[in-house]
Amino acid sequence: MFASVPFEFSIALRYLLAGRQQASISRVSFFSTIGVAVGVMALIVALALMTGLQGELRSRILGSTAHVYVWKTGGLEDYPSEVSRLKSLPGVAGAGPVVIGKALVSSDKADAFISVKGVDPALEGEVTDIERAIKQGSLSGLINRAEDDRPGILLGNDLAQQLGVALGDEITLMTPTGSLSPMGLIPRSRRVRVIGSYQLGLYEYDSAYGLVGLDLAKRLFSKTVPDLIQLRVDDIWAAESMARSIPDQLGAEYIAEDWSELNRSLFSALWLEKMAITITIGLIVMVGALNIISSLILLVKQKSHDIAILKTMGASSSRVMVIFMLQGLIIGGIGTLAGGICGLSLCWVLDTYELIQIPMDVYQVSHVPFVVQPADLAIVVVATIVLAVMLPMFDIATIRK
Repeated sequence: MFASVPFEFSIALRYLLAGRQQASISRVSFFSTIGVAVGVMALIVALALMTGLQGELRSRILGSTAHVYVWKTGGLEDYPSEVSRLKSLPGVAGAGPVVIGKALVSSDKADAFISVKGVDPALEGEVTDIERAIKQGSLSGLINRAEDDRPGILLGNDLAQQLGVALGDEITLMTPTGSLSPMGLIPRSRRVRVIGSYQLGLYEYDSAYGLVGLDLAKRLFSKTVPDLIQLRVDDIWAAESMARSIPDQLGAEYIAEDWSELNRSLFSALWLEKMAITITIGLIVMVGALNIISSLILLVKQKSHDIAILKTMGASSSRVMVIFMLQGLIIGGIGTLAGGICGLSLCWVLDTYELIQIPMDVYQVSHVPFVVQPADLAIVVVATIVLAVMLPMFDIATIRK
């Protein structure tokens, strides 16, 4: 059966497939393999969960917001020329001005505090995924067709449901800026018409943001110029270097921040959780490797007569040692293969059928995504096999004596 393979491998297989007289060794080897498989499967699933969650949040954040935000000391007086200037920079895919403010929105059914974002309808689609996310209406509805037209507002889908409004309904916007009277500061209010709704998939935006035209936002918040200009870049990973280069290219009066800087605390927390889960579940793999050590120590003790016969027949201590190292490799390899297949299959099922649902208002996503990165899979496989081979080597080195 084993004539065509090296004698070390042949003997290693015979020892692993021991008969009745070594049944305890076979059982220990079997459970060692199960331990390694469970550890590998758990580690793959945990890494896929954290990787998927990071990727999903990053994708939704980058679809809802710009990649780079640019301010200018002294204000953006001539914003059309500033937009053109920024769009001419290498790597910039789109640019658009923004006015941001807080407001109280009231309908016949409910009230809510929201963030009002004033945008240029012609440019906003170049910067965010808002056009793709619109469920009703369009960005062009924010443009007033006539002087007596009621200004339009585009609401997040969750916000529209909270207010109980639909397309064409009118609501009231009340802002903290207003006029001073003998009775004190009178907040400014304005009736607007709902011209559509959107669903970007990020609860923070779908439940708390309303988009209006840039001119209306400036009147609501008593501003004469946009607050900032938002940019979309071709490569999101180049956004940080782009933000650093803008003051150098356009002047020290420009200030820029990228998406990773603004969301640093969120992604740092996710990275820390991923590392903590990896270390914790990695201990399961370590336990499996320690089980391999016990099974090999037991085998070495029971096979002391066989070892003596092999040495008498001319086998060196190194070659005898290889026999037991191969056993660790076989146990680790089979366990890793089984755990890898089970882990990948479980991740595919959980991700495809979205089996783990979570509250969207807490985690920003409706279900837990599972994404297995080839690099993570390779690290798990290589680390497990190395542990399965290297750890037992220190104990079975006593064979040399």
